[in-house]
Amino acid sequence: MSEKTVLAVFPSIYSLNKINDLVTNIPKILKLAHQQYNKIRKNESVIIIEAADPVLASSTVNMLFGIEQIAIAKEVENSFDSVLSTITNTAMSLLLKGEKFFVKVDGKTKKFLAKDLEIAATASLTDKGTIIEAKPGSESNYNRLVYAYLTDSFAYVCIFVDKGLGGLPYNSQKEKILCCIHDELSAISCLQTIKMGFDVKILVCYRNESDLLKLAKIINKILPRLVEKKIILHSCKLSKSLSILPTIVTITQIMISIASKEKIGRISLGISPMIFPASFCEYNSGMVSQNNMIPWFSLSGIDSGILENAKEIGLEKYISNLEDLCKKHLSNKKISQTEVSKYTKDALKTLKCLPITVGPKNIHDIIDSLKSNH
Repeated sequence: MSEKTVLAVFPSIYSLNKINDLVTNIPKILKLAHQQYNKIRKNESVIIIEAADPVLASSTVNMLFGIEQIAIAKEVENSFDSVLSTITNTAMSLLLKGEKFFVKVDGKTKKFLAKDLEIAATASLTDKGTIIEAKPGSESNYNRLVYAYLTDSFAYVCIFVDKGLGGLPYNSQKEKILCCIHDELSAISCLQTIKMGFDVKILVCYRNESDLLKLAKIINKILPRLVEKKIILHSCKLSKSLSILPTIVTITQIMISIASKEKIGRISLGISPMIFPASFCEYNSGMVSQNNMIPWFSLSGIDSGILENAKEIGLEKYISNLEDLCKKHLSNKKISQTEVSKYTKDALKTLKCLPITVGPKNIHDIIDSLKSNH
């Protein structure tokens, strides 16, 4: 019985009809991370990667959206006895003394039923596990999941399974959209826009050096998810005297100006009616629509999930700032259009395009470029 250790990528339910886009993105992100692989292939709805280092490749590939879960697995020929033997031997090498295990088999094959394999593997492990006092648990009560996935030709017995980020593969919508990152909430909005499968272009708006450093660190977490080696960032410096709502209106106008010049038909507004007054959201949306562009609210229906998304890009230390924003009583008082227009013109005078090569020096490149330009 021959077996091969591979990386098995399981697309999210939303990606099943866009699996080719995910297959396209995988070698790109592996190349960006300098990860070696021999082959990437599809086996029904599973993407198989033959990587030189499956552990590092798993961590790299799992930065992509469009993945339900990713597993380091043993690929074996799909016969009942071969798969049963592999499940038993693999589980016994992983189980610790006294652990409860639960066997789960997914997928389909014409040769036998997944449920029959589950029962047989559970019985085999119960018998052999007595040596280390391992015993079967239940779906809601176990220490170790023993997971296998079946296709007609092969079975994948998982050594390690990691949860994916879900969503759609990057650029699977084949539509450009402009996002602005100026605080924690707008960064989460940008992340959600990427997760929706758009080709995202980024504008960064900052006030001072401290602000710039924080935003550069946030952007550094997002850039690899754009699956491109070279990226153009737009940047603007904002006035220090603006309060929250006029700042957002100013940013919306800046985005309209940039999107118009760059021929980008969609603008992602980094606000949510869950936090801001609905009338304020509609006001910003109306400005975009009046300029023949499509406004997009990536955070439209997100509530406490915002905090989970913050953790996805390493924003844990900024969560308190997000919570403070959610607690604010934001009054939608009349905003002076004359004042906003002045701030917008001032900011656009500082507009720069920054070519960034994605890599370990992104933060320094962004800061150095902006300091030298402004």
